[in-house]
Amino acid sequence: MTASTRPVTAPTGADRVRQVVVLLGALLAVAGAAVGSGAGGGQPVSEAADGALSADATVVAPGSPAFSIWTVIYVGLVLFAVVQALPGRASDGRMRAVAWWVLASMLLNAVWIGVVQAGWLWASVAVIACLVAVLCVILVRLVRLPPGGRLDMVVTDVTVGLYLGWVCVATLANTAATLSASEVGALGLGASGWGVVLVVLGALVVSAVAVYGSRRPSVTVPVGLAAGWGLAWIAVARFEGPLTDQTVAVAAAAAAALAVAVPVALALRR
Repeated sequence: MTASTRPVTAPTGADRVRQVVVLLGALLAVAGAAVGSGAGGGQPVSEAADGALSADATVVAPGSPAFSIWTVIYVGLVLFAVVQALPGRASDGRMRAVAWWVLASMLLNAVWIGVVQAGWLWASVAVIACLVAVLCVILVRLVRLPPGGRLDMVVTDVTVGLYLGWVCVATLANTAATLSASEVGALGLGASGWGVVLVVLGALVVSAVAVYGSRRPSVTVPVGLAAGWGLAWIAVARFEGPLTDQTVAVAAAAAAALAVAVPVALALRR
């Protein structure tokens, strides 16, 4: 059944409540996340937790410019909240399926910033793992339900795809930073060895997402682009320092290329 032939039902009271709550909640979550990231007197994440998440904290920490992708993601999330609140979207099946989950992802992101600012790194790993799980739920639902038009595709598929791709890379960096700050040790492979394992793992996860969602490239290509962006900035940071590691840099560059190439190749094949 295509988007144009899906049955349209009358909006319910629950639909109207969802529209208002998601819109207001999204605006509050994004504002809170912005303050927590350094705007309005907040403390930047890179400076929180004694710099555990700074660009040179571990060999898989992306360079600082990588985080500019959050501006694009936040704009997309706000646009999603506005579009789902439009009168004509109240009974849209796709919005019903994902709107609450998108709000949950935004709230989890705000919680993550809060726990990092408090210095609770292990809690931040648990929160970002929940965030990945929520975004995966949204991905599954978006793959199953076609968008109703180009606007819906952009504010939903593209936004969630970029969000998931970036958070996959952020999860690797967050976990590595937490282990490093906890002085867990090299666990037999050394920093370079684990750096290579993590960036390759990130590319493989993105490739698996691309294969699963191959019928919805409007989601999977943005996942690959965002993950590739993050992995590429890991490579840049390791090539240029101050924490240089040629082995991780080369592996991250190759992983970035793979993360972008697989979803794009599958999209072109379709």
